[in-house]
Parts: sequence; C-alpha cells; structure tokens
Amino acid sequence: MPNILSHFAAMRDPVDENRARSADGERERTASPEHEAAEGESHLPPDVSTTSSSNGIAAPRPEQPPRIPAALTVSAQEHTQDPDDSAPPPTPPAKPVPSTPASPATRRESTLPTSPRAANGHGRPSVDSRPSTPNARYSARPSTDSHKRSLTLSKGNTVSVVLISSALETIAASKEAKRSVPLRESVQRALDMVKSGQGGDRPREIFEPLRLACETRSEKLMIASLDCISKLISYSFFAESASNPQRLSSPPPSPGPNSRPSMSNGSHTSLPPPSLVDLVVHTITSCHTESTPETVSLQIVKALLALVLSPTILVHQSSLLKAVRTVYNIFLLSVDPVNQMVAQGGLTQMVNHVFARCKLSSSSFPPSDSTATLSARDNDSIKSPRRTPVVLSPRNSIPLPPSTPSINGTDETTSTLVQDDAEGSSTAASQSEELSGEPMEGGDIEGDADSAHNPRRQASESAASDALPEEEAEPAGPPHRQLSTNDLFFKDAFLVFRALCKLTMKPLNSESERDLKSHAMRSKLLSLHLVLMILNSHMPIFVSPSAIIYSSSSSEATPFIQAASQYLCLSLSRNAVSPVPQVFEISVEIFWRVISGLRTKLKKEIEVLLHEIFIPILEMKTSTLKQKAVILSMLQRLCQEPQALVEIYLNYDCDSEAADNIYEHLMNIISKIGTAPISSVPQKGNDPNSPALQPQTKHHHGAGQVPPSFSTASLSVPGNVDVSTIGNSEVQLRRQGLECLVAVLKSLVAWGTTSTSPPEHVQDPMTRSQVEEARRDNSTPDVTTDRLSPAAIDPTRGPTPELVDDPTKFESAKQKKTTLLEGIKKFNFKPKRGIEFLIETGFIPSKDPKDIARFLLETDGLNKTAIGEYLGEGDEENIAIMHAFVDMMDLSNMPFVDALRTFLQAFRLPGEAQKIDRFMLKFAERYIATNANTPFTNADTAYVLAYSTILLNTDAHNPQVKNRMTKQGFFANNRGINDGQDLPEDLLSAIYDDIVNNEIRMKDEVEAMPTVAAPAPGIAGVLANVGRDFQKEAYMAQSNSMANKTEALFRTLMRSQRRGTKSNEQFFSASHFVHVRPMFEVAWIPFLAGLSGPLQDTDDLEVVELCLEGFKAAIHIVCFFDLELERNAFVSTLAKFTFLNNLGEMKTKNMEAIKALLDVAVTEGNHLKASWREVLTCVSQLEHMQLLSSGVDVPDAGRKGRARKPPTEELANESRSTHITVAADMVFSLSHYLSGTAIVDFVRALCDVSWEEIQSSGLSQHPRLFSLQKLVEISYYNMNRIRLEWSNMWDILGEHFNQVCCHKNPHVGFFALDALRQLAMRFLEKEELPHFKFQKDFLRPFEYTMIHNSNPDIRDMVLQCLQQMIQARVHNLRSGWRTMFAVFSAASKAATERIASSAFEIVTRLNKEHFPSIVRHGSFADLTVCITDFCKVSKYQKISLLAIGMLRDIIPTMLECPECGFKETNHPATDDPMIKYWFPVLFGFYDVIMNGEDLEVRRLALDSLFSTLKTYGSTYPVEFWDTVCQELLFPIFAVLKSSQDLSRFSTQEDMSVWLSTTMIQALRNLIDLYTFYFETLERFLDGLLDLLCVCICQENDTLARIGTSCLQQLLESNVKKLSPARWERVATTFVRLFRTTTPHQLFDESLRVEIDGNGVDIQDTAESNDQAMIPAPLSPNSEQPKAGARISLNERRRIFRQIIVKCVLQLLLIETTNDLLRNDEVYNTIPPEHLLRLMGVLDHSYQFARMFNEDKDLRIGLWKVGFMKHLPNLLKQESSSASTLVHVLLRMYYDPRPEHQAARPQVADRLMPLGLGVLQDFNKLRLDTQAKNIAAWTPVVAEILQGFVRFDDKAFTRYLPAVYPLATDLLSREMAPEIREGLREYFLRVGYIQGIMERS
Repeated sequence: MPNILSHFAAMRDPVDENRARSADGERERTASPEHEAAEGESHLPPDVSTTSSSNGIAAPRPEQPPRIPAALTVSAQEHTQDPDDSAPPPTPPAKPVPSTPASPATRRESTLPTSPRAANGHGRPSVDSRPSTPNARYSARPSTDSHKRSLTLSKGNTVSVVLISSALETIAASKEAKRSVPLRESVQRALDMVKSGQGGDRPREIFEPLRLACETRSEKLMIASLDCISKLISYSFFAESASNPQRLSSPPPSPGPNSRPSMSNGSHTSLPPPSLVDLVVHTITSCHTESTPETVSLQIVKALLALVLSPTILVHQSSLLKAVRTVYNIFLLSVDPVNQMVAQGGLTQMVNHVFARCKLSSSSFPPSDSTATLSARDNDSIKSPRRTPVVLSPRNSIPLPPSTPSINGTDETTSTLVQDDAEGSSTAASQSEELSGEPMEGGDIEGDADSAHNPRRQASESAASDALPEEEAEPAGPPHRQLSTNDLFFKDAFLVFRALCKLTMKPLNSESERDLKSHAMRSKLLSLHLVLMILNSHMPIFVSPSAIIYSSSSSEATPFIQAASQYLCLSLSRNAVSPVPQVFEISVEIFWRVISGLRTKLKKEIEVLLHEIFIPILEMKTSTLKQKAVILSMLQRLCQEPQALVEIYLNYDCDSEAADNIYEHLMNIISKIGTAPISSVPQKGNDPNSPALQPQTKHHHGAGQVPPSFSTASLSVPGNVDVSTIGNSEVQLRRQGLECLVAVLKSLVAWGTTSTSPPEHVQDPMTRSQVEEARRDNSTPDVTTDRLSPAAIDPTRGPTPELVDDPTKFESAKQKKTTLLEGIKKFNFKPKRGIEFLIETGFIPSKDPKDIARFLLETDGLNKTAIGEYLGEGDEENIAIMHAFVDMMDLSNMPFVDALRTFLQAFRLPGEAQKIDRFMLKFAERYIATNANTPFTNADTAYVLAYSTILLNTDAHNPQVKNRMTKQGFFANNRGINDGQDLPEDLLSAIYDDIVNNEIRMKDEVEAMPTVAAPAPGIAGVLANVGRDFQKEAYMAQSNSMANKTEALFRTLMRSQRRGTKSNEQFFSASHFVHVRPMFEVAWIPFLAGLSGPLQDTDDLEVVELCLEGFKAAIHIVCFFDLELERNAFVSTLAKFTFLNNLGEMKTKNMEAIKALLDVAVTEGNHLKASWREVLTCVSQLEHMQLLSSGVDVPDAGRKGRARKPPTEELANESRSTHITVAADMVFSLSHYLSGTAIVDFVRALCDVSWEEIQSSGLSQHPRLFSLQKLVEISYYNMNRIRLEWSNMWDILGEHFNQVCCHKNPHVGFFALDALRQLAMRFLEKEELPHFKFQKDFLRPFEYTMIHNSNPDIRDMVLQCLQQMIQARVHNLRSGWRTMFAVFSAASKAATERIASSAFEIVTRLNKEHFPSIVRHGSFADLTVCITDFCKVSKYQKISLLAIGMLRDIIPTMLECPECGFKETNHPATDDPMIKYWFPVLFGFYDVIMNGEDLEVRRLALDSLFSTLKTYGSTYPVEFWDTVCQELLFPIFAVLKSSQDLSRFSTQEDMSVWLSTTMIQALRNLIDLYTFYFETLERFLDGLLDLLCVCICQENDTLARIGTSCLQQLLESNVKKLSPARWERVATTFVRLFRTTTPHQLFDESLRVEIDGNGVDIQDTAESNDQAMIPAPLSPNSEQPKAGARISLNERRRIFRQIIVKCVLQLLLIETTNDLLRNDEVYNTIPPEHLLRLMGVLDHSYQFARMFNEDKDLRIGLWKVGFMKHLPNLLKQESSSASTLVHVLLRMYYDPRPEHQAARPQVADRLMPLGLGVLQDFNKLRLDTQAKNIAAWTPVVAEILQGFVRFDDKAFTRYLPAVYPLATDLLSREMAPEIREGLREYFLRVGYIQGIMERS
C-alpha cells in the first residue's frame, strides 16, 4: 500500500502542472491568502484517523489531526476540453522519481496527486483526471529507443507508446499470461500493434488484453491493467467514432454474460454489439468484488472516475449507473480509510459531473455532437452569469468513518448497501438492484411494468428502462424524437438522482441506527449528502423549463422536476423524521434547498412536509432539543429571505386550499420557543455567543468516542449551519427562536419598506458566497443588509413564475380563508350553527343536502365527532344530508370490512343506538348498491353484519370489557342473518380476525396516540425499563405515523398530478411590498410576545440587543404601514422596558432599551403619531433620572410617602453618557425634519408630557419644566416652517401655554410667560401680510392668562411683557394689536387697581402715540372696545371718567386722521368708514349706557351719545342712521320686549335704578333726537311707535306713564311734520294700544269659580309696581283659557294682576288721547277719518266699561273670589272715555272744514246714541248710594247738554223728541250748577224753536 501511494505521488504531468499554474494565476487574484489559510487549515474534519496499513492494523494516531487530501475534487473547468488538449502528451521523465517512504502524516498528504489546477484558486488538492506520467515502478523497465514514442489516435490525438507498452509488458511477463492462451495471444498482438504504431485506430484490440488481464483476478495484473486503462481513457483512447450515423436513441444494453435480449421486436439479430465504452465500464466494474484488494479498489475508482469525467468518452445510463454503483460499493466495503475517502470524493465528482454536463437553454438543443462537450460555465447561463464551481476542499469534504473490519469478516459486510435480495446474500452485488432502479413500492412512475415483474434484474441491465414508463422498448412503427446528447445527459442525471433518492429511503434497523459505521448508516448518509450536493450545486437543472426528460419510445416529455420531485419528497418524508441526528440534519438541509430553490415548483409538497413533519416536530414534546434547533436554524435562513417568507404567506396563508396558515403557525411556534420557560438553568459559560452561523472549529474527541460521521458542516454548501454548536441547551434554543423572530422582522422591513419595486433576480453569486464565507467567520449572525435586501436572492433559487401580484386579491383570499376557518371552528363547536354560518358566507353553495354533504366530506379541519353528531341527528334535514354524504363515498369493489373501515373514517360514530342504526342502514344500502358480487342476499344482511362488526370491535378493544367475544360467539351472533341462511364461515372468520387484530379506529387518533407504555411501577418495572429511552420510543412511534401519513399524502398528490388535476397549484411570486402589512397583522401578537419575553427574563446583553433590534424593526413596520393598535403596543412595551419609572430596579438592559427608544424616535418620527407620548415621557423621565443621579432634589408630588431607590452609580453615569444625551437631544433638535402632520403629533405629545411634569411638581419652588423648555426650543427649531404648519402647531402650543401660564404655581407661570415673550419677540420679527392673523393667535395666551390667572404678579408680568414687545417691535405689530387690546381690556377688569391703572396708562399712550398705526392695521375697533371696557370699570370711577373722556376725544382725532379716510369721497363698498370708525365709537357709548355700573358714567355716556349724534348726525348718510337706530338706539329699550335682556342686571334694584334713570332719560333723549332730525328720522317712525307701544304695554305703570307722555310729546312736538300716512300709522298705534289693554278676561266665568283658599287677599296693585318688568300680553285675546278648564289659585292671581294693570293702562290711554285731542294743534292737523278711528276705540272702551259696570252679579262674583277688596267697577274708564268722546265728537260736528262737514253724518250717528245713553244712565243714578258716579258724570252731562243746545234748528228739532223727556227728568234731581246752566240753555232753545219764546 505505501508504495502505491508514493507512486500516486509521482504521477505528475509537467505540462499539466504548468497549464494549471497559469490557469491558477488567473484565479489566484480573487482569493485572498488569508482565505485560503482559513479554508485549508481551520476546517479539518474532526474524524480523521490515520491510514491503516495494508494489513488492517491502525497506525498510531499522531498528536494533531493530520491534514486530509481533498476527496477527489474536480473543478468545473475540468469538464471542458481545453484548447490545447490536442497538444501531444508529455514524455515521461528520463530518470525515475525515487519513492521514499514517508511518515504517516506526509504520506497521507501525498495519497493523491495534488494538481492546483483543480483547486478553484484556493490551492485545494484534487485528483486530476488527466493522464499522469507512469509511475516509477512501471517506467523502470528500459524502453528501447527504436519504439515509436507515441500513437496517433483516430481523432488525431496522440498517446504515448510507453503508456501502453509498459503495461502490456507487465501483463505478458506475468505467470497468468503464461497460463492463459487467450491472454497471452492478445497481449502479444497488442504489443506488436503498438510497436508498429498501428494501435491508435484499433482501440478494441489494444483493450482486449487489458480486459482479460482484469479477469485474471491477479492483484498485480489488475493494478497494471486498470492503471493503463485509466491513462488511455485520459487520452480519449476509447472514443469510438460514431460509425453508424443514426444515433442510438436509447443506449444499448451493457455487455456481459447475463445481458438479457431486448424484447422490443423479438429478434436478437438487430442488436448492435456492445459499444467499447460499455465494454470498458463492464471490465472495470467487474474488477470489484467484496474481496478485491484495497490497491485494486483504488485503481478501479481512478479508472471509473477518469472514464465518467472524460470529456470525449461519454458514459450513459446503465454503464453510468454501474460505474457510480461500483464506486459506491468500494466506499462502503473498503476497510482502508484512504480508499473510503478517495471513493467518496470520486463519487461526489462523478455525480457532480453528470449534472454539470447537462446544458440548459431556453429551448432544447437539436441533437448534435457539439453538445458532448459541456462546460459548467454555460450550463448556468439561464440563471446567472457565473457560478462557483463545486469544490470539495479538505475543510468540507465528506470524511466517513473507516469501517473497521470485523473479526470474523461477516459482521460488517452483511449490512452492505441494500439487503433486499431474496436470499439475503451478503455480497455487495446485491446493491445493484438499487442503482439499476429496483422498483420502490409503488413509488416509480406507473407503468414500469418490466421492473415491477423482475425485482432481481442483474446489475448489467440497462437502467434506462426504469426512468420513465414509456422507455420499456422501441415500438416498430411510429416516429419519435431523436434524442440529442443533451437529452441523454438529462436522462442520466435523472437516473442517478433517482437511484440516490432510493438509496436514501432504505430503512435502518435499530442496530444500524445506533452504529454510525454500519454499512446501512454510511450508505444512507452518503446518499443523502450526494442528494444535498446535487440540489446545492445544480438547482438550475431542477427549475429550468428546458430540463426535460424525453421518453425514448413515445417522445413524451416530462419536466425534470416533475420526474425527480416524487423521489425527493418521499426521501424527505422518510428521513426527516429520523431519530439519527446526522440523518435528520441532512434531511433538514435538503428541505431548506427545496424551500429556497424549488418552492415555485413544489408548492403542495412543501406544504405537506411543513404541516405534517417539520412543524409537528417543533411542537412535539418528544423530539429532541437538537432536532428543534436544526429545524429552527433552517427556519432562520428562511426568515432571512424576505421573498421566500412573503411567498410562503401568499401561497399558504392566503390559499384556502392550504389547510394550515403556515406562516402564521410558524411565527407562533417560533415565538413560543423563544419564550418557553427554561426548566433547568444551565451554567452560563457553555453558551456559545450565537447558535446561528458558527465558525467551524476543531473538535478534539476523546479516544473512546466514535468520530462523528458525515456532519452537515463537512459539506461545502454555502450558508450551511454548524449544528454541533446548536441545540445543546434550552437557553440556546430560546436564543435561536428569538433570532428567528428578529430575522423575520428584518426581512419584513427589507421587503416592505426598503424597496417598492419587485426584486431583481440577478446578483453575482461569487460575491454572494464570499459574503457567506465572511459571515461564517463572524461569531454572531450578521444579517447584513445585502442578505436582506429583496434583491439578494439565493443563486440556487429558480426564477419565480411571474403571476400578477395583486395585493387586494390576496387580501380578499386571506379574508375568505379566515372566514372559512371561523366557520369550521363554529361547526366543531356547534355543528348546526356552523353550517348556517358557512351557508351565509357562501362556502356551502346552498341548503341542498348534497352541497352540505360534499362540504362535510371534502373539507379539512372538520371535527369527525362533530360530523358524526350532525349527520346522526334525527331531523329529516339531517337524515337527507347523511344519505347524500354516504352516497358520495366510493365503496365499490371493496371487501366488507375495508368498506366499513372507509365508511367509518369519514366521521366518528355517535354513541346513541338509534343514530348508529341509521348510519348502518344507510351503509348497508350503499354497500349493496355499489358491490354486485357479494354473498349477501339483500341489504338487511349487510346491515346486521355491519352492526355486529361494530359490536365486535367495541367488545374486542374496549378495556372495560372483561369477557371478550370468541370467534364462535361471533358466528353464533350472525346465524341465519342472510335471508334465513348462514353467511360463509370463512367470510365471518376473516372478519373476526381482521377486527380482533386491527381495531377500527380513526386515523387521526392513531396518529395522536404515542404508543409507548408508561414505565410499570414496582421493582420489576424498574428492571424491565433499564436502558429504555422513553422519550425516544415515543418519538419513534409518533414519527413513524407522521412519515406514513406524509407518504400517503404524497402518493395521493402524485396520482392527482399524473391525472393532470393540478388544482390551485399555481405558485404566486411576491413582488409587492404591501403584503408585509397583513403579514405583520396576523403575527404581531407572537412577535410582541416573542420579543418582550426574553427582554424581560434575561440580562444577557446580546439577547437584549437582539430583542431591541426586533423591536426597532417591528416599530419600523407598524409606522410605515400606520397600524395604530400595533404601534401603540410595541412602542408602549418598549417604553415600559426602559424602567425609567422604577429607577431602583433598573439594569443595563433597560439602558439599552432607552437607547433603542431614542433611536426609534429619531428614525420613525414621521409615523409615531400618538406613540410620541410614550417616547417623550421616557425622555422626560430620563432627564429626571439625570437630575436625581447628579444630586438635585427633584419634587415629586405624585408619589408622596414612598421613598424611591436611586439608580446604581454605573447606570447613573451611563444615563449622562454622551451617547444618550446626544440621542435625547436629537429627538428635539431634529424635529424640524418632521413632516407637517408629524410635528403636530410631536407637539401634542410634548405638551401632554410637559403638563404631567408640571402637575407632578405641585407648588415646588423648582418645578420640573424640562419639557416646557423643550417646547420653547422646538418652537425655535421650527420657526421656518410654512404658516399652515405653524398654525396647526400653535393651536396646540397656545392651548398648552394657556394652561401653563394659569398654573397655580407662580414659578411655572413666570417661566411660561417669559418663554412666551421670547417666542413672541422672535415671531414679531417676521413680516405679517395684511388680513393674516397669526400674530393675533400667537399673542392669545397673554390674553388668556390675564383673564384666567388672578395672581396680580402674573398679570403684572403679562403687562410688562406686552410693554416690552411694544417698545421693541411696535413697527412689526399687525394683527397682534387686536390681542394686545384684548389683554388690556381683560386687565381693566382686574381686581387690583395697580393692574388696571398700568394697563390704562399703556392704552392712553398707545392712543396718543400710535393711533395711525392702530388704524392702519385694522385695530381701531379693538381700541374703542378696550377704552369702553375701561369706561365700565366700576371700582375706579376716576379711570372710567377718564376713559369716557378718551372715547369722546377719539372722535375728532378719528375725523382728522388720514388713515380713516373721511377726507376721501369715494370708498369701496366694503370699506365704509362710517361702519369702520363711527360705529365702534357710538357702540362704545351704547355699551357703557347698557352695562356701565356707575350712574354718573352712564349719564355721561348717554349725554355723549346723543350730543354726538346731534353734533355729527347731519353728516351721516341715511343708511348709517338706519344702522344707528336698529343697532344702537332701539336696542337700549330691548329690555322692555324680552325678559332675557334682564340677565345683565345682578339685582332687581340695579335694574330698577337703570330703568328709572338711564332708560327713561334715554327715551326722552330719543324723542328729542327724533324731533331734532325728524326729516331724516321720519322713516324710522314706525320703529319708534312700536317701541313706545312696548313701553306703554308694561305692567309697571311708571314706565307706561313715561311711555304715554313720550308718545304725547313726540306727537305734539312734530304735529306739523306728520303726513297723512304717518297719521294713519299713529291712529293704528292707538287702536293697537287700546285693544291690547282691554281686560276682556273680566267676563271669563272660570275666574269666578270658587277655589279653596280664596279667602287669601290679593296683593295690592301698588306693590306690583316695583316688580321686574314682564312684557304685558300684546294681543287682547291672548289668554283665553280652554272651556271648562280649572285654574289654579296662583294662576288666577296672576290673571287678576294683569287685568288690573290693563284697566290702569286703558285709563292712562284715555287720558293721553284726551290730552292730545284737546290740543288744538293736534286736533287741527289730524285728518277726520283717523279721528273717527280714534273715536271708535274710545267708544269701544266706553261700551266695555258700561257693560261691566251694569253687570252687578259679575262684579259681586269677582269680589267674592277676591279680585279686589271692594266691589270692582270701571266708572273712571266709562266716564272719562265718554267725556273725551263727547268733547271730540261735538267739536268735529261743529268743525266748519269741508272734510269734517262731509263726515258730519257719521259723527252724528256716533254722537246721538252716546249722548242719549249717558243722559238716561245719569237719570238712573241714586243720590244716596251713587254720589261718586254722579260726580264723575256731571261734567259729561253738562257738555252733552251744551252740545245739544248748539245744534242747528233742523237738527235740534229732529232730536227734540228724544232729548226733551230726558232733560225734563233731569229737573227732578239735585244737580250741579253746570248741569243746571246747561238745562236752562236747553229749555230756552226749546222755547225758541217751539216759538214759545222770542229770541232776544
């Protein structure tokens, strides 16, 4: 052995080396030296033992693990033919290289030739597949110079003669050659040909002796022969030119003794002879048996490797599989570790090459020879411009434990790769079945008939037939596709892949599971590794649409992925549940490749694997920490791929076909793992810093340990995880879960917020792998942004199919799925309600039983018990559904028990007998209907048997049943049930056995029940359980059922795929960033829990940092998508973790939380909205902490009585560190970068926090004003914002300043005012355009403070601030003037004279010095209002009198001021100077009149108002007078109209004073003004008359009298100026007044009804005069009570009072009318028709009074109910109205003016009845009792008589008969002299008329 190795070392080809160096030079630059060092040194696999020498005894182990050569590495370049391949091969060196024995370490080094050529620039050794110089031993024979030095091959290449001749000579010289004639002859012939230089074109003849030499089984000959063959292969010696032009579309069968004839067309003659390649392969592989010496095995590997990797000699299908299998077996059976390594590396290279040579393109290649040379560079053209060649370096080769030969030689070998052999033969040949494609139970593609019938086909058969069903044989007729070389390459790749997958599925027995060195285990690990390597390096072949496998016979095309996926998935389903850590790890690794690269192709498969295997393992209690950790590390990588993550959500969570919400489920699990309680706390020291991606370090294993076999770490797979460091403790697992969560959040950030365009798929994979390398060398997982940016997508991933990515569609799909799951949940809880809900939501199309049944049968997730209960109900509806349900089941052609089992899998049979009965009846009916040939005569039989079987099932398996039913008992139960006959006994017996041995159970239950018995109690139990691992047993039980279920699902899936029913298999690729929103919404609660749990529990700063990163990422997402609830949750949780409100408990981690929160504030400010409150509270508390820790005594009113622990010294210092201070400051200093809306949120929050601080300080002398100070600062920072934004800010700030300036603590107020002043100063520097009011708003808090803060010092400060502003910024004041005056107005109301005085001084000065400016900026009105307010100051008369003076003096100033514009003639309509300037001044006077408290001031104001109006009124336009009347003059008297106006009087006394002084004076002044400007004001007469009406109709007779006197004065003063129309109006006024004051209610009977308690006297009317004025009713009939309604006592009193008032007013009116009409001017002016109207009302008044006075009963009734103290009468009203009537009518009658003359008849009609009536009544009066009446009437009677006397003769005569008797009656009475005088004259006149007397 050692010499062989040294010969290997000598086999170097100088030309090759030079070529390699130059090639290397190209690549050397890319790899840094450190990189190489790291690669080469630090990753030695841990399991190297030294080479055992050839006798099998292990050499001593050196101290350091020695360096291992790479197990056969081939670089991708190796597969291409170099341009200079045609150059002649080198000549051997003249001098043989001496072979020196080497020490074990160096010998190990030199085992294989190390050509740097293959090292990918990393100086990794590899086997060169090119020819090597023959080694020393063989070239030692002298070769004569007469021989030709080289042969020319048919292709034009040359091969060294020495190569061949030396081997042939060795063979010829051997003793075997002497024994065997054929060998001897063929050697001789070949030697002759070589020497004559002819062998080049006859390779078969040269090959023959080599073949025969191999068959001799002589070690020496085999070595020589194989060595020669491998060199010849390197020289393409065996490349036969394709003589037959039609290429074989299917490779011919292999040569060999037992090759079977093809069955295609029955004749053997058409078969071509086996090709030379097949012969060569057959020859080499035949050399290997179980007993082959190690040296020969090495040569076999070398030769096969050279052959498979040869770029010119193409090995396909069966030969290829044979070659692979042989190397595989050498690996398994070889005892020598070097051989194992070489075989393993060779195998890796072969497999790699088989895949690497497949060429991908957008369309399949036409068949051509050019495809034979495949470059690995091209094969990736679809995916990316370059791909890193797959290199197996010493660091990541696959060292396998050398199998130790067993003592008796059988132990190990029996478990070679495959033991399916019928005889169980222990030969390695038995593995041939696997690689030749022995059918896997049903797993092959259907139709693989041949292989199914012949399980033990020989190794030499063509394996191609297994690849696809159609390849069985060539049909004679139909044309088919010509397979190109590339098509064959794809088929080869598939066959190899399939063979490897099948190898991975070989079950392990429990012994092999424990022994990593067993053949079965090594076989499984190697095959798994190879599958992983293929997926890792050749993903494009799986995903490319051009990778198609064509059937040789029918040209049917199957995509590579479809053919390969079923094997891959089945392999995973078997191995992913393996309890062997190594197997499990690789399976997970393979699954990761499937997810990252094949998810677009294997949507459903991935779902099944995750849902059925990986997620359950994570959730199982029985799985190991290691397993969970491995799955987690795989998930971690998934979490770091944003696109993969988003696509999992879109394709599973949003797909209602997918049973599980995988993304959501995963997030929940990861969160649970990350927060799981830790059962036992391990020592801190063993935790590696991060279990994520670890550097791989050397592990020193103790001598006794078995070195670990393949660990996934040893494979060069980029991004692989070193699992040795993970899953060692629960702490680590938690840490991993946390890392996963954080990775998810970072991925969501990357996907959702950094790119809004779909990610690109291009990225240079080289840089990627360097990133990976670098990352592996870091100690913590550095999730670089490159890793996370959506563009950084794994180069091994297939391009995602581009389906349009419409977020709304997914949203509704997700909604739909959520609703469906809710429906299922409802169904499982209450089936009936669930069904209703599902019908409402449309998941069940209608109430039709068939629809409901179909839903129940086909929907996943429904509880089988609930289905059973629902279908078992006795309602008609439920029975119909149950029947439909059973009718949908397919029970055809099934044995009875199987049918029953199928039936009972669909639901759980309920317990009640009636329900079971209904089910069984229906089952029997259905079974008979679908199965024709049964032994049952009718359905009854099936029904009884079914029932009986159910009973048997319960009886046999229920633990409570003590006496089990026997078979005979079962027979007896079923006697005569078949229409009176018995059923066949064998049928019943079979049923019995089946049920007893295999209980009918729900599949779900079987899966759910771990089948491990609990340890039995007692000593016996303890002994029995020694050495049992219950957890593992439970895991095994669960995992087996998981694997079986998964496998069954895959088979169903494959069947449906083959049938072409790819339902919803569409894979959606993610490109839209919006998906992150729903992804976050469904998982935010686990995110929050997963991040806050560890943060709370741990003090490990690394974990804390991770959690905080997670928080930042989550907050970034919630802010970006504006998820309010989630934002509040995350920010407030983070804020709580700062512990700033609990300083004593604070730790370093809380400091970190503070930093994180500050970072969030700076980065997410624009979107924090309401969460700013939390952030700023923390900043405020942080400042508080800094103060405390620096020794300042901070008040804390909020927490009295609780001494608070201070923070530790270290933390206190940290809180003052630059980092924190700067970060906290940035929150404020960067606020001007916030958006317009964000700054508002920010300010609002800061105000809230500031208020809290101030409130917490109470009345301390040093209140906390940190946030208030910051408010001022941010106002400065944000000064330059646009006005719009500032206004929004100031709305909040101003409100806050209002609050703060009025705080009860003066220190706070002073600070706030000063801050406000500073800000205002800054603001006033800015120019304000006209009509803007920002200054006004800005100064508003000063006004608010002046009004609401009663502290005189604060008020004084307000004035000082304003004074300062005026001094400094008076020229910039615009709208600010308004607020200033408002402040001074407020000051005028201050309780301290000092404040009012100083404010008045400022106003006086402003008025004097800045009047034009005030006017110019539109604040004149504010000035007048301000002065008016000072006028109204009640306490300080001096100020108010001065103010009135100032208000009066403003008028001339105003008229002179050019700004007021009185000098200009034309004004724009809007700018009327009258309204703008006059009105405010006049209104000021009005205001004082109305509201001034001081009588003197009111008087002055009243005088000023009216004197001003008189003085300047002539200049007023009529319109302005209108305004003055409506707005100023009439409103003075509004109090008369409505009692609401009384509210301004604080006491009734005040009101009375005001009414009796100010208002009466005002009314008089008003009449005076009217008289003064009557021409102008005449148009407002109506208003004045209305006003007087109101004044007269008052209950207060004082007012009424003044009203009447004013009315009288008005008419008398302006009598000449009144037009007839005005007189009409005056008359109407009187009519209205009389009507209003007529007391009709006197006649209301209801008032006279007796009411209890009427004895109470009514108050005297005199008292009521002082009462507050309530307007009298304006309509005479206003208060007619409803007929028959009872009136309360108080109500009646009120009515009586009103009646009395009305009577008084009526009398007053009569007097006024009388006075007016007796005034000659008035009488002479008033037109007669209006006089008559007046007479009408007087007459009505007279008649009313007379009627009342005559109704004695009425009066007595009223008196009785207490209307008055004496008998009521209206004598005064009756007599005075009559008097006026008589006087005026007579005057009219005798008025000579024509219009009066015309009216005389009307006058007479009125006068005569009146006069006669009065005389009649007078005559009835009795002197004794009615003296009062007589006195009242006497003057009236006298006037009547005088009037009658003056009639002209005609009239006198006409009325004589009526008057005369009355006059005569008068004579009989005592009478007053005036009556007597009248009578005398009357009788005289009678005498004259009657001629009794002569006129004297």
